Amino acid sequence: MELGYGPEDRKSGMQAATQIGLEAVLKDVQASIECARNQLGRKVGVLGFCWGGTVAWLAATRLQPDAVVAYYGGQIAKHSDEKPRCLVQLHFGKLDVHIPMSEIEGIRQHHPEVPLFLYDAGHGFNCDQRESYEPVSAALARQRTLQFLQENL
Repeated sequence: MELGYGPEDRKSGMQAATQIGLEAVLKDVQASIECARNQLGRKVGVLGFCWGGTVAWLAATRLQPDAVVAYYGGQIAKHSDEKPRCLVQLHFGKLDVHIPMSEIEGIRQHHPEVPLFLYDAGHGFNCDQRESYEPVSAALARQRTLQFLQENL
């Protein structure tokens, strides 16, 4: 399935994500981690944006990657009682209308050990295909992400 970022594609994407479900996706992520580890013989990281950010968080709490980076995962707060099994870095926009600051602060309170960065941006700030793209925040988040992954993988 390949979708763009227009309203209809976003709606289709959300429907597909709901239909597939997190548990099925985590099975694919686990298989990908195992495949990469076996073929490359190296540490493996998981990186996700939006729904993928939630999937990345759940990979950190339920699977065995070596490091995880999650951008604006809308359901992370719902699963913030789960403890990461690896190093994690989180990125959120302060102006995100989909993820309230109260949820982000709840995540921070549950996991003070997890680096959580806030940007003067909205949801999807890292995607240059969206109207919410914020290049300064995206560049800083990318720099932090690459440094984190280089240090931990």
